[in-house]
Amino acid sequence: MAGSSFSTALFWPMLAAMSASEATAAFVHEIARMTATEEALRPPRERPGWATANRVTLELPSLTLRDFSPLHPATMSRCTNGLAGRTAPPATVICGPYALHGATVADFAPGHSLAEVLLGCGRHDLHLVEWRSATPEMRFFGIDTLLADLNVAIDGFDGPVDLIGLCQGGWMALLYAARFPEKVRRLVVAGAPLDLAAGESGLARLAAATPLSQFTELLRFGDGRLLGQLMLGLWGPAPTSPEAIRRELELPDGDPAPLAPDAAAPDQDALLQRFRDWYDWTVDLPGTFYLQVVEWLYKENRLVRGTFPALGRRIDLAALRLPVLLLGGRDDALVGSPAVLAASRALGTPARDLALLEVPATHLGLFMGARTLAATWPRIVAWLDRPDGGSA
Repeated sequence: MAGSSFSTALFWPMLAAMSASEATAAFVHEIARMTATEEALRPPRERPGWATANRVTLELPSLTLRDFSPLHPATMSRCTNGLAGRTAPPATVICGPYALHGATVADFAPGHSLAEVLLGCGRHDLHLVEWRSATPEMRFFGIDTLLADLNVAIDGFDGPVDLIGLCQGGWMALLYAARFPEKVRRLVVAGAPLDLAAGESGLARLAAATPLSQFTELLRFGDGRLLGQLMLGLWGPAPTSPEAIRRELELPDGDPAPLAPDAAAPDQDALLQRFRDWYDWTVDLPGTFYLQVVEWLYKENRLVRGTFPALGRRIDLAALRLPVLLLGGRDDALVGSPAVLAASRALGTPARDLALLEVPATHLGLFMGARTLAATWPRIVAWLDRPDGGSA
């Protein structure tokens, strides 16, 4: 697909190392050293802003919890689900990705914001988990550290939540729901690598072909962390051409029209520059977490095999019974729709409570694409609002 290398660079830092699977660890070390030296001379990048008003309600060692609950006026006419007379839904929690780029993928810009759409569809008790960029003190944080902090955050809500996991936050949300099923009412997983053996995605093949020592080598340059800017530099010049960005954001060739008549969208030039700035700011990952994900998820495919450890228990997805919706992008060259949808075979969720959606979207298009946000996510909210299960 056009811009597929662009999406790959955005997705997950391990891909940079995997692309060097035929190289020696010494070669990886030298390239990383040169890139780290160059990056040290560059000024700090500006952190991406949020498109929708929110406030921080909780700060834990690995995460920040943001509350989007105050209504955003521009969202009120977005959704046609019919809000009048409806019982207030439970708290909705977006579990953001913990990857090369941060949680602003869920609230990028007017007309390209999942948070905006959810608010407009009546999900007014809306919150987002933003994983912290790792400091040297966080280098030994593992998956259990993140799950424990997520559990503290979820415990702060009144009753089970509706949990929405995006990208790398998707498999973490699924893992959490399987570990604490009584705390999640319904689960949505979008664009997440769940079954790496499914489909034609090269992720599992490349991960299997790359010695773990090469992944470990990259941590030497970040005091035990995987540096996002190092990974960005290893990819070389960012392929952020107007055509590539338009494809990801699902923009027309001319100025983008806002999804709602009263939504003030920036002009296209400003939007393209906003995306480039967003791309240029990266998140650092704890080394322990990074290596666990590489080995347990990508190399060993433990999540669907029932051998993934989480807070003292082995997670068996067959024991999960709560309603689940899986969303995959038909044009997602990164994860591949089968890697998302095939996980349904491992779930214990009854067929009546299981929904599978495949839409014509790239990986980022699932979360940022104007068309997908307008056409698909209101359907997902309607599924969340149902008293029973069924397809979306």
